[in-house]
Amino acid sequence: MSKPVVAIVGRPNVGKSMFFNKLVGKRLSIVQDTPGVTRDRLYADCEWCGTVFSLVDTGGIEPNTDNEILQFMREQAILAISNADVIVMLCDIKTGVTAEDRDVANMLLRSKKPIVLAVNKVDKVGDPPPELYEFYNLGLGDPMPVSALHGHGTGDLLDACVALFPEIDDSEEEDERIKIALIGKPNAGKSSLTNQILGEERVIVSNIPGTTRDAVDSDFENEHGKFTIIDTAGIRRKSKVNDEVERFSVLRANMAIERSDVCLILIDAQEGVTEQDTKIAGLAHEAGKASIIVVNKWDLIEKDDKTMKKMTDKIRADLSYMTYAPILFISAKTGQRVHKLFELICHVYQQSRIRITTGMLNNILADATARTQPPTDRGKRLKVYYITQTGIQPPNFVMFCNDAKLFHFSYQRYLENQIRAVFGLEGTPIRVVIRQKGD
Repeated sequence: MSKPVVAIVGRPNVGKSMFFNKLVGKRLSIVQDTPGVTRDRLYADCEWCGTVFSLVDTGGIEPNTDNEILQFMREQAILAISNADVIVMLCDIKTGVTAEDRDVANMLLRSKKPIVLAVNKVDKVGDPPPELYEFYNLGLGDPMPVSALHGHGTGDLLDACVALFPEIDDSEEEDERIKIALIGKPNAGKSSLTNQILGEERVIVSNIPGTTRDAVDSDFENEHGKFTIIDTAGIRRKSKVNDEVERFSVLRANMAIERSDVCLILIDAQEGVTEQDTKIAGLAHEAGKASIIVVNKWDLIEKDDKTMKKMTDKIRADLSYMTYAPILFISAKTGQRVHKLFELICHVYQQSRIRITTGMLNNILADATARTQPPTDRGKRLKVYYITQTGIQPPNFVMFCNDAKLFHFSYQRYLENQIRAVFGLEGTPIRVVIRQKGD
């Protein structure tokens, strides 16, 4: 059985994101004193008294609004409510009960889910303030005073949540999932691809660049295995990151890359590879992540029999440091070739975890050095004694030689290519450390 899910919901600007961060113990959710900063659902694991559960931060619910983004946020919150085992409705003691609070409470009551009512910004300890009793009017039971700023009352609230959890079978182990990060510049189609894969409006899709700000996790399972898809905020050039919210979004996208197993680098087929695309792909490469270059919006391109080859050659030239990454042309909107993604994801994931015995590696080394002699400098020739693998994800190798200064980069690349020629290692970078005798 999967972990229980607790969703934090409420109208905008009552402190949901700060409360989420306090419970999780990390600054995962963007916190800013501006209504509407949190847009997509944000998940994180949380533990209380030995019970592990998923905590969900949602965008503020505006029951009656004509604003497109606020309407999307409301839909996301409703999805979070439908998937939750327990709902925490957060209110603000300083504003008292508002009409929006009543509308949200009525929405939650219709869901028939267990609800814990929390009243935020009760920052003083001791007897609860008289204003707390006004919240009984919402009909959600006893209001619990909490402080997202100081953490007061969070223990009692978590006790109440855990008491409402369904029975969990502790004998079941957590699923091993391949974590996939969708990265790319804004409006490349990351959220559309997530929704196409999951078959639901999991994240907000809009032609407004920068709609996605948080990195969002979605568990998914199909005939190829079990996966977690991370839809990240589009990464903009630093000169474009001119406000605090955007800076946090870029940071979180980098964090998503770090915790992923496979990166899908989305390229807009209409724009081709831009300077920003090369920088984004470089983040995945430098992090040592298995990667697939996904050319999206292929349905919008006028094509002949040479169009795909021309685009492939251009991508290979522009991303010359990622020749190992396979290229797939898709349309997230129509679903064209999306079904081929997961077979490729599983392949590059396994390639990044491959282990090669020292004996096999040294057979390749002996054959490679016999065919192409190591370089010399002032009469002194490089001698490569042996090679061994020291790690995976990505595959890490150590080569021992007589003098590291003689080990020219071009010869190192030649040996790397010989290893790839035998074992493939498609979709994954390789890390090589050169050590000389006596190190």
